[in-house]
Amino acid sequence: MARHFDGDKLVIASHNEGKVREIADLLKPFDVKVFSAAMLDLPEPEETGYTFLANAELKARAAATAANMPALADDSGLAVTALDGAPGIYSARWGGKTRNFDLAMNRVHRALIGQEDKSAAFICALALVWPDGHLEAFEGRVEGSIVEPGRGSRGFGYDPIFVPEGDRRTFGEMDPDEKHAISHRADAFNQLVAACFSK
Repeated sequence: MARHFDGDKLVIASHNEGKVREIADLLKPFDVKVFSAAMLDLPEPEETGYTFLANAELKARAAATAANMPALADDSGLAVTALDGAPGIYSARWGGKTRNFDLAMNRVHRALIGQEDKSAAFICALALVWPDGHLEAFEGRVEGSIVEPGRGSRGFGYDPIFVPEGDRRTFGEMDPDEKHAISHRADAFNQLVAACFSK
């Protein structure tokens, strides 16, 4: 049985403001005071894992140890079928040292030239780690396809080029509440809430 989260403070182990904002929004109903790794001036550990879950755990463990409070980390990215799952765990790094997602999206489009299969998935792994080392981990995904050119200015990362199954809009065109309801992060988060936050 999963460990229940009964604290009132939580570190979100990320320096990505868009990601922190999305996770903080999802946590609002639970009266948890959220701190980002950037707010606490925590260093960013090198992501040396080979899966989303491994990298999420690595970041959560580092933050929980440094801050001495429970830490929640997300590792997520875009997996394009025709590119054998790339950019995958390297999604942010496809944007270069500055993590420029315009560059990253252009790189995806260039790699898909001549490819008929435009299917892709967004994948999100969440790891919740307590200072004593206990881990709860979850993975969510949403299937969809890549569009060119990108559309919409909402969201962040690859959102403007990803259309989820069952919709014609990109994540970049959706109202944030609509995206939160169906996203890969929402899928993983719903599992987390059911396991660790529900009474």
